Amino acid sequence: MGDRLSIVVVEADRERAHLIVDSLRGTGDHNIRVIAEPSRLARCIAEADPDIVLIDVADPSRDMLEELALASGPLDRPVAMFVDRSRQGLAKAAVEAGVSAYVVDGLRPERLTPVLDAAMARFQMFRQMRSELAATRRALEERKTIDRAKGILMKARGIDEGEAYALLRRTAMDQNRRMADVAEALVTAAGLLS
Repeated sequence: MGDRLSIVVVEADRERAHLIVDSLRGTGDHNIRVIAEPSRLARCIAEADPDIVLIDVADPSRDMLEELALASGPLDRPVAMFVDRSRQGLAKAAVEAGVSAYVVDGLRPERLTPVLDAAMARFQMFRQMRSELAATRRALEERKTIDRAKGILMKARGIDEGEAYALLRRTAMDQNRRMADVAEALVTAAGLLS
């Protein structure tokens, strides 16, 4: 946690909130905002648009955990959740809800920096994996569309697969378009004509 971060702390207890803020201030000059009222949590976090959300809850229920995690935008930013006690299955539910770090046995100042660092690193890793997965899915869909377009050309022109591919590629180059876009247009047009 070297750089100046924008941190939202979700803590209803005023004394605990002050302890958390003091601990965070000891790690650097961060922009810290405390939210004590969970009913406006989603709106307050969206307005603050923090780098990380730190949630401190004594004994969360599964519903509370999911609501807090979803309101804190776990797909938009890392979320570290500190709980005093945890029932069986809550850690798994927290991770499935997108919490980057789920720490049982409360928030201790000496653990704050390593846990927040781990939450941010884990979040970045999962963000990269989601991005790579989305790119792979797009590439697969484009490949399917190109294959359908090749099939249409092979049938309509009586050519083999290599010639159909070359025709698609040449057309894309001539029109200064991506091959997947040319294939999509051909598949759409063929669908309209049949």
